[in-house]
Amino acid sequence: MTLILFRVILLRFRRTASVRLPAFSLSPALLLAFNVAACALSPVPQRHDWPTVPPASAAPPNHPIIVVGFVGGVVKHNDPIRSEVKLAEHLRAEYPRGVHVETFENRRRETALHAILTQLGADRSGVLFENEKRQARIILYGHSWGGSAMVELARELDKRNIPVLLTIQVDSVKRFGMDDSVIPPNVARAANFFQPNGVIHGRAQIRAADPAKTQILGNFRFDYKEHPIHCTEYPWYDQAFAKTHTEIECDPAVWSRVEALIQQQLASPTTKRIDFL
Repeated sequence: MTLILFRVILLRFRRTASVRLPAFSLSPALLLAFNVAACALSPVPQRHDWPTVPPASAAPPNHPIIVVGFVGGVVKHNDPIRSEVKLAEHLRAEYPRGVHVETFENRRRETALHAILTQLGADRSGVLFENEKRQARIILYGHSWGGSAMVELARELDKRNIPVLLTIQVDSVKRFGMDDSVIPPNVARAANFFQPNGVIHGRAQIRAADPAKTQILGNFRFDYKEHPIHCTEYPWYDQAFAKTHTEIECDPAVWSRVEALIQQQLASPTTKRIDFL
């Protein structure tokens, strides 16, 4: 109802105002803004030192490490300007064998789950043997609503007793009916990158459902009011209605750290280990 009312007000304003507003349908950024406008800003923890984590044990033959990324808002899974997509493309080029990388829209969580189960060797009914579950090497990452979808996917894997090596949330925004703040116990390590400004801002803190099973690597804060980023490739409505939320998505400093965390899990004798600066 709020969105419909906003459309009516906007149309009336455009008819009566002396300035011309650009014609547009309700943008992804504006849609997301209305969904999170009522959310209160959580207390902001201090920025930690960047973590260095040990690599995962080598994946068994014929069982690739699976990396799944989720894009935010209503963005397409293959939108070439998005950092989530660029990261996936770079990982595919860097690891042409032994690593399976896919990106999904955040609303395609079931499709992502089916893709993971297929890679693990599930039959048509999605059933896995216990040894196939133990061999799973899964890394999940997501931005905005994609961060929320990623945590929900980790929970669905937990229900099937499938382990997850690492989850990474970038300015994660809660979707209705989801909880992106608590990391399920099947996840070995989790990291959270966020910025606290603007109507759309990420979750400031995540925690482990079972601290004995999940290591929270940190909640890493970025401030784009002090250090703005120019996202020249991004649509005008993203920059107008979700400026700082867009800046963390296009910030190479954030995504280089996301990639470094993933590469540490993909480390092999021929891969140079990357430590945070």
